Amino acid sequence: MKEKIYIVKNLHCGGCAGKIQGALEKLDGVEECTLDFYTKNLHFTFNKDMDTKEFLEKINKIADKIEPGTLIEEKNEEHHENEHEHNHEEGISNKEKISLGLGIGIFILSFFIKEDLYKDILLIIAYLIVGIDIVIKSFKNIFKGNFLDENFLMTVATFGAFGLGDYSEAAGVMIFYKIGEFFQDLAVENSKKSIKELMKIKPEFANIKRFDGKIEKVDPKDVKVGEIFIVKPGEKIPLDGVVVKGDSTVDTSALTGESMPVEISLDSLVLSGSINENGVIEIRATKTYSQSTVSKIIEMVQSASNKKASAEKFITKFARYYTPIVVGLAVVIGLGIPTLFGNFSLWLSRALIFLVISCPCALVLSVPLTFFSSIGRGSKLGILIKGGNYLEKLTEIKEVVFDKTGTLTEGKFQVESVESVGIDESKLMEYGKAGEFYSNHPIGKAIMAYGPIEIEERNIEGYNEKPGYGVITRYKGEEILAGNMKLMKEYNIPMENMEEDNTVVYIAVENKYLGKIKVSDKIKSTSKKAIEELKNMGITPYMLTGDNEKSAFKIGKELGMSSSTIHAHLLPEDKVNIFEKIKKENNGGVIFVGDGINDAPVLAMSDVGVAMGKMGSDIAVESADVVLMNDDPYKIVELLKLARKNKRVVWENIILALGIKVLVMILGVLGLADLWMAIFADVGVSILAVLNASKLLRNKAL
Repeated sequence: MKEKIYIVKNLHCGGCAGKIQGALEKLDGVEECTLDFYTKNLHFTFNKDMDTKEFLEKINKIADKIEPGTLIEEKNEEHHENEHEHNHEEGISNKEKISLGLGIGIFILSFFIKEDLYKDILLIIAYLIVGIDIVIKSFKNIFKGNFLDENFLMTVATFGAFGLGDYSEAAGVMIFYKIGEFFQDLAVENSKKSIKELMKIKPEFANIKRFDGKIEKVDPKDVKVGEIFIVKPGEKIPLDGVVVKGDSTVDTSALTGESMPVEISLDSLVLSGSINENGVIEIRATKTYSQSTVSKIIEMVQSASNKKASAEKFITKFARYYTPIVVGLAVVIGLGIPTLFGNFSLWLSRALIFLVISCPCALVLSVPLTFFSSIGRGSKLGILIKGGNYLEKLTEIKEVVFDKTGTLTEGKFQVESVESVGIDESKLMEYGKAGEFYSNHPIGKAIMAYGPIEIEERNIEGYNEKPGYGVITRYKGEEILAGNMKLMKEYNIPMENMEEDNTVVYIAVENKYLGKIKVSDKIKSTSKKAIEELKNMGITPYMLTGDNEKSAFKIGKELGMSSSTIHAHLLPEDKVNIFEKIKKENNGGVIFVGDGINDAPVLAMSDVGVAMGKMGSDIAVESADVVLMNDDPYKIVELLKLARKNKRVVWENIILALGIKVLVMILGVLGLADLWMAIFADVGVSILAVLNASKLLRNKAL
């Protein structure tokens, strides 16, 4: 499957966006198509090779037919860099504002004219000043065979009012329609700006320190791994790296949602997009810009709109049928009923109400905006959600399965004690350090960091890591086993079979047990609160770990977890099996939360996989559906609350939009509604729905 992204310009109508997507989905070679009205990204998945130039011409013709003036272009680097800084459409233009103001003035003036002829002339002038663009578009659409466009329907409705002699109603409806459109555009633009503000984390430059000591300002994309760059107070850190000189505090709130500044000094890891607050620091780049945190965040948020929730897909399909059905009802009421029962003007006036509310804009605008706003709010909280479909799945979650190390605990082990058998402790530590020399596991790193003993790499003659067991290393001609009880049993090492409260690394050399190194890990400060809150929400928390049972149950008890939900002594493949069992035994969805490279298979299996992005491995982050930027387990609670609030707002908007439209239709048939009410049911409800959706971006409690 091949993918292609285009950018859409001059698209002002949410309903038209849905029609364009529907038409493009039917094209030969298109496997899937999504058009996001807010980002203006048009994403295609193809099932065969396409002629790019010919295809672009074809989709432009289709888009222009549905909404005249719409332009589709290939998305290039310039679009990619600037799409969150510049609007392709700035809402209503100054010319339109002046026209609207002038039209309103003439409309009001008409009420002071007693002579009917002059009054009607003023009303026609007001109508044309405000609505001439809509009338012109509607006639253009007639020649293109597009009879269900909102411009055409509004023109027919107002012309019908003129035909019935209701000049003030015709002009007033057009004016209030345009006023509603203005406020609707304003609400949409404000929502876009709020989301774009979240994405203003892209660093504009990097100050590279050259070999001759000179500082050169360059584009972050041009910085190579290993190069040194300088960051002054108030500047954004352009790439991920490690501090090689200086100390300071950095503001990571745009990335992690944490308001407290983070202190950094020599050897501290720093993330791109953070803001340096005081001291001048020198940083060595550890990743290119494209692989750095800020680039990944922007990429994830931008691509999230391509993964539509089923509610969004339903609304897009529903909109395609809603307008024809309502227009069909209008025809039946306006032409069918009077043909049988007479009183043509009465039933025609009632039919016009249906034409005015035949556009599904309230739903087409607000439902995608709700998901878009929720993803933006998540980003603000340091939670990167890779698509609206995952937000939807999160509302069905009944179980959350946590990996222990680095997820519920700090993952920063410390050596607690060294107990040797037959040799002194320093010699046991030498063997321990030699065994863990190449290990990337937090336990191995803790052993390497303990004490003054240094190991020379030339003495390491062989190294083999066994995930879930430990390591086998050849050092100075001797074979070292360093790992858990399972490793000792596999190699038939004679020793006492004792479970420990702490995590233990057993050491054997040449098949002889020589002692153990006890290491401990601290529970994260928010872990207990997260577990309690999940239980209050009706969600069962589980814990999986490769650690021994005594240590695992000790931590589980401190967190308030039931012993039946704790699974210890697990190999990577055991985690997969246990997770499958949990999924089968429970009816609801299951989340897995982890941070390690060994968690990738389970993350991929889960209904929603959540990775710790700060400490987590790149593979875990890539495999996950949601990334927590500050590794705080309580963010899981915030994520689930956000998903539930998102669902609530979606349903509020669906009920609001359809409820009011159906109510006005019923009142219209009964003769209890007029075109003014129909205008409110159309653009008025759209404004309310958009404002309701955009409230998710505000800093209120979830």
